This record gives sequence, structure tokens and C-alpha cells, in this order.
Amino acid sequence: MTERSRIPRWVKIVYLAWLVIFMSSYWVFYGPQNLLWLCDAANIVVLFALWRESPLLMSSQACGVVLVQLVWTVDLLSRLLFGFHLTGGTEYMFDTSLALWLRGISLFHVFMPFLLLWGVFRLGYDRRGWKLETLFAWLLLPLTFLVADPALNINWVWKPFGLPQSYLPPALFLLLMMLLYPLVILYPSHRLFQAIFRPSSCCKGQDGSAYMG
Repeated sequence: MTERSRIPRWVKIVYLAWLVIFMSSYWVFYGPQNLLWLCDAANIVVLFALWRESPLLMSSQACGVVLVQLVWTVDLLSRLLFGFHLTGGTEYMFDTSLALWLRGISLFHVFMPFLLLWGVFRLGYDRRGWKLETLFAWLLLPLTFLVADPALNINWVWKPFGLPQSYLPPALFLLLMMLLYPLVILYPSHRLFQAIFRPSSCCKGQDGSAYMG
């Protein structure tokens, strides 16, 4: 298998077609600010990860959204199977004022973790990924805070999971979220993926051993 064939071309083409549908639908029906969600923005980065076959980009998005999207999936299943939301975040999937096909597009939260884990398996894990995703989050969270409607609570930069938050000034709560994302999501994901996936070629020494970091 050559370096260029690690990601089959058909996967790249199918993903590109899906991304066009996803972005155009979300832009029209939810508005461009909805694409500021880390999970939504990750879809764009994954396109470049697939076509460039970049372990760094693939690893960064795996660290950034796999855990979050698995929690989203569990919350959706808890509502479907048991009638209640375990964590919250998927209430809109049961909003009948939204078209069923539009809500169906959001099921990318279910398949994206598997695509990312498969991509990391094929390309190898780049230990720098969580650091890149930290920089990405530190750009996207303040941007969300500045331009998005606070009522949407995109990326939870105003309140946690829609719960009331009056203990901290908004700017200080934003700083807290910027600290928690790497500590609670990105670095733990990094340590897990580093343990279970082979390192990418850029993260190996001349003797083939993996650099730790």
C-alpha cells in the first residue's frame, strides 16, 4: 500500500459531496454562525485531513470532537430508548418544527467519531494534534463569544449545557471554558489515542520508536 492510497478516493469524494450538502443546508436554515460549533467546524477540517491524508489534522479533530460526539450520541439514544436526555444537547433533534431531513443531517455526530478513529488508524496518530486543536479552540471560542447570538450558547461559552450561569462575569466564564476544553477533553483524548494507535511517521525516531508528548 502506497502512502497516497491510505485513504481511498471514493471516501474523499463521498465526504466532499456530503460536506456540500451539510454546509449549504446549515447555512440556509440555521445561519452561518451555527457553523462556529466546534463539531461543525471540525467537518471542514476533516475534509482537508482526508484529501491531504494529514495525520496531524486527523489527530487534531479526533482529540477535539470524538469524545463530545460520543456524548451527543449517548444523549440521543437515552432520549430515544428511555425518554429522557442524559446530558442534554440533542433536544433540537426532537423539535418537530424542524424538517426531519434537516435533523437527519445532524446524525453526522454519530458517524463522525468512527470516521475519525478510522482515519487515525489509517494515517497514524500525530501527538501534536491536541496542541493544534487547543490553538484552534482558543481562536474559535473567543470568535464565538464575539459574533454569535448568546441565546444560542454556541460552544457553551455563555453557560454550561444551557444551565443558568450567574457566578462569573461572561468574559471570565469564557476564559474558564478555554481552560477546560484542553484539560477535560483534548489532553485526555490525546493520552488515550496515543496509547491505542500507532504513531504517524512524523512522530517516530530514526529507530522507529515513538516520541512521547
